Amino acid sequence: QVQPVESGGGLVQAGGSLRLSCAARGSILTPNAMNWYRQTPGKQRELAAGITSNGVTNYADSVKGRFTISINNAKNTVYLQMNSLKPEDTGVYYCNIRRTLWAGYDYWGQGTQVTVSS
Repeated sequence: QVQPVESGGGLVQAGGSLRLSCAARGSILTPNAMNWYRQTPGKQRELAAGITSNGVTNYADSVKGRFTISINNAKNTVYLQMNSLKPEDTGVYYCNIRRTLWAGYDYWGQGTQVTVSS
């Protein structure tokens, strides 16, 4: 399968910001949705933010008002702007690029570590 390429993770102090980026390698059919899931300590993987190709967004309650997801359809790229980061945001963030129409697919990145210190 296509391996999405992620970047932007790292270490930041509480209150700081990070911007994650993810894009599929090579040429793919237009996705229906691009998402960021995260695995935080002691919890199951959850959807942090998602966006459709039409720009409809969905956020976990814990990140609303702090995270912003956006897309570049031409580049099949999804971004996650994370502001006012909290230690509770620490975890591995996984890029998901999904198409549910004909010739569908479901691609996942390997994950990128985000660490927020107090």
